[in-house]
Formats: sequence, structure tokens, C-alpha cells
Amino acid sequence: MYFCFMKKKDKDNKNNSALSVQKGIERPENINSESVKRFKKQKKTKKSSDEYFNEIINGNINYLSQAITLTESTLHEDKTISQEIINKCVSYSGKSIRIGFTGVPGVGKSSIIETLGLYLIEKGKKIAVLAIDPSGTRSKGSILGDKTRMEQLSIAKKAFIRPSPAAGFLGGVAAKTAESIILCEAAGFDVIFVETVGVGQSEIAVYSMTDFFLLLMLAGAGDELQGIKRGIMEMADAVVITKADGDNILKAKAAVTEYKNAIHLFPPSKSGNIIQVTTASAFSGDGIDELWKIIEEYIENTKNNGYFTQKRKEQLKFRMNETISEELKRRFYENPEIKKKLSELEAEVENGNISPYFAAKIILDEK
Repeated sequence: MYFCFMKKKDKDNKNNSALSVQKGIERPENINSESVKRFKKQKKTKKSSDEYFNEIINGNINYLSQAITLTESTLHEDKTISQEIINKCVSYSGKSIRIGFTGVPGVGKSSIIETLGLYLIEKGKKIAVLAIDPSGTRSKGSILGDKTRMEQLSIAKKAFIRPSPAAGFLGGVAAKTAESIILCEAAGFDVIFVETVGVGQSEIAVYSMTDFFLLLMLAGAGDELQGIKRGIMEMADAVVITKADGDNILKAKAAVTEYKNAIHLFPPSKSGNIIQVTTASAFSGDGIDELWKIIEEYIENTKNNGYFTQKRKEQLKFRMNETISEELKRRFYENPEIKKKLSELEAEVENGNISPYFAAKIILDEK
């Protein structure tokens, strides 16, 4: 193997050398340096709660998003300003219709929400979609995928989609979603959709912050009533059999009959309304207008009989007590003395010296 090293050529012939370095272009001046400095300075500048409030009530989506992010923060200073913002926005909230959506994975919640949302936007409504995810992972009905699944709704000018992050416990996520509702209403959204992504206790959380609770079900999956918790059925204000299109239409209609027969066995609803059962297809759009008609009639009836206002008052008290419970729990476990005592008692319980119930009594009796 031979290596050939080329000698350095004279000045006139240097451009002929394979090892010569071509003269490059001069590095342009950083014409945006001043802009970058201003941006950094602006980024460091903390906005006041008044600034957030004024922008939110004027419909500024960027400020709305930032305010919701503050509510999700664990920093003390962010919590303080977020509560100030929410407190200012309270008097501007409460004018929307809050609709909760729940159903098993694969039932088509995102599809129905998008189709109904686009339908309402055509009617001149502003739509906000909030998602509750009590799980610790994103793999179970990923809320991060909602924006990609709701492609058309996510780019609509009159729509706002915001997932709530997993916070380790349902109460924390629910509290943030309830605060987000206030902010969205102050920003002028007419209809708020609250979607459960997880399963289990998330239904109760959504029910505690919405005016109308919608249960989505599939047809043709075997026994239509098998595995359906009676408690969830009783919470529902309407049941919608989804994917009612094509060859599935007959099965969907049969499912409607079965659910209606089952609902007759339930005790009367506190709202004074009978649980409605209908079909809908996000693919064809069939049944969406009927679904909205059911919701409108329910809202009108409950406002007339006083249940709408009473339910919202009860939800406010429930949210206050839930917040107190969560805050007491947080302060309890963050107390240095409690942490030390708890560690000692855990060791005693693990060694079988005392029962977990007696250990709990000891630490709760601590002054």
C-alpha cells in the first residue's frame, strides 16, 4: 500500500492541491442578537396575575395555556400566582355547558368529541376539550394522542384541546382540570368537554365537575349489559351507542332497546329526567344532531327545575372539601417530624412488632 503526501504548493498553485482549504464565506453578523437579548429578558420577566387575567378574558389562547401550566406546576410561586389568576376569573366563569365523556377504551370518545365539537363550531360555539388521566403512564388511552386523533378539531380556530398530566393521584389531576374549566370559561368558551382517559374512579371525578354526563358504549360486543357498573349507568344522563354505521346499525339499535329496558329498573334521577339512549356515528355524523338536542333539552329542563344551579353549588362545596383533604394530606406527609416517625413505624410494621392499624393510630395521635 502506498501513501502519497502532496507537498505544499506555492501561493499561486495552492488551489490545485487536494489538501488545500478553500476560502469560505465570512460568518454573517448576528443580526438577531438584540432580538435574542430582548426575548431572554422578556422570558425572565414574570407576568402579573392582572396581566394574565386581562389577556385571558380577551380570549388570548397563549396566556390561557400558560395559566393552565401554572396550575399544573408544583413550584410555590407558580401555585400562588395561579390561584390569584383563578380567583380573578371566577366571576367570569360558569356560563358554559360542561359535558363529561366516559367509556371503555376503543369506544371512540375522541372521535365523537371531535365530530360533536366540529358540529357545534358550525353553530358558532367555542369548544374546549380537557382530558383527565389518573394513570401514571401514557400508554392507556394516551391523552397526548388526543390532538393527533382530533386532527380537524385541533386546528379549528374556535377549539382548544388541553390534556391534564398524570399527577400520581386522581384528586390532583381532577383539581387541575376543575381549575382549567374556570380559566377556559373566562376565556369565552361556550362548551367544555371533559374526557376521561383512565378507567375506574375517574368517572366520579368527571361527574363532580360537569353538568351533563355522557356514557359511550359499543354494540355487538357480546352481552350489552355485562361488565357495566350500575353506579356508572346511574350517573349517566345519556347513553350513546357509538360506531352506529354500516353493518353495525342493526346491532346498535338492538343495544338501544336493551339499555332502555335496563334503565326502567333504575330509581328516578335527581335531575327529574329519564336517562336517554341513542346512537351516533363519528364516521358518518349520523345521530350527532340528535345527541346535541338531548343535551340542550336536559340543560333547559334542569335549569327550569333548579337542579342545574343546585348541582353546581354542590360541586363547588365538593371541590373545596376535596382541596382541603388533599392539602392536609400533603402537609401531613411533608412534615419533618411525621416523616421521621413514619419511617420508624414502617420498620416496626415490617418486622411484625405492631399492626399497621395500630401504627396508623399512633402517628395520627401525634400532636
